[in-house]
Amino acid sequence: MPELPEVEVVRRGLERWVAGRTVEAVEVLHPRAVRRHPAGGADFAARLTGRTIGVPQRRGKYLWLPLEGRDLSVLGHLGMSGQLLVQPEGAADEKHLRIRVRFDDAAGTELRFVDQRTFGGLSLHENTPDGLPDVIAHIARDPLDPLFDEAAYHAALRAKRTTVKRALLDQSLISGVGNIYADEALWRARLHYERPTATLTRPQSAELLGHVRDVMNAALDVGGTSFDSLYVNVNGESGYFDRSLDAYGREDEPCRRCGTPMRRRPWMNRSSYFCPRCQRPPRVAS
Repeated sequence: MPELPEVEVVRRGLERWVAGRTVEAVEVLHPRAVRRHPAGGADFAARLTGRTIGVPQRRGKYLWLPLEGRDLSVLGHLGMSGQLLVQPEGAADEKHLRIRVRFDDAAGTELRFVDQRTFGGLSLHENTPDGLPDVIAHIARDPLDPLFDEAAYHAALRAKRTTVKRALLDQSLISGVGNIYADEALWRARLHYERPTATLTRPQSAELLGHVRDVMNAALDVGGTSFDSLYVNVNGESGYFDRSLDAYGREDEPCRRCGTPMRRRPWMNRSSYFCPRCQRPPRVAS
């Protein structure tokens, strides 16, 4: 699933192409694309029509379009294969086009939600006083947020009785980090994914947080990570960070630091990639 860098790439594209435009018409072409909007597709379209879209926002992996003049936002769930594309009005429809949004201006482009696997969708939600859609109010700030509280994060990390990779993926502690960037940051920090958080010193957790930021910023610079055609920006272009990955997906390839073959282990219905020499597993108490 897309992580913070991929979602931020989409948000930036939407800010350029969609912010400030007024919706003229909405077509919901598949009911599953609005299944998180309980009132259904017709209500979704009616409530969005005539509204002006503000500056797109993001927290962690969550993306939303605020509607000007109302405490209401369109929340985008990209899921496994969702894409928000800005296309010329006359362009042929994508095979898996689910929602079309037309605007009342002469820009000649429209917003399309395309989703092959139909796990994603769009929905309307009331905003909290902080401007977040109410259904994601519990999501923690992400490490690229200027208001991210490092001291509170370090304290919560130490107090949490869990392992370091589980903590990185806990969206109530820190948002936006997924499996790929967790493995990359842990490799850079030389930490095994099963290291108990209670054993991390403040300098170690600060170093890990720095690596999380570094790897995400590096991914942003090249448009995120794309392993297939499903992860694209609003113009349908793929990112290239997969060519720079140091850990994820490199099973049996030499560690870029020490040359030891990288390993992969099943982990929470996913995989963890690590160097057995640079990232030694924690000792098991006898």
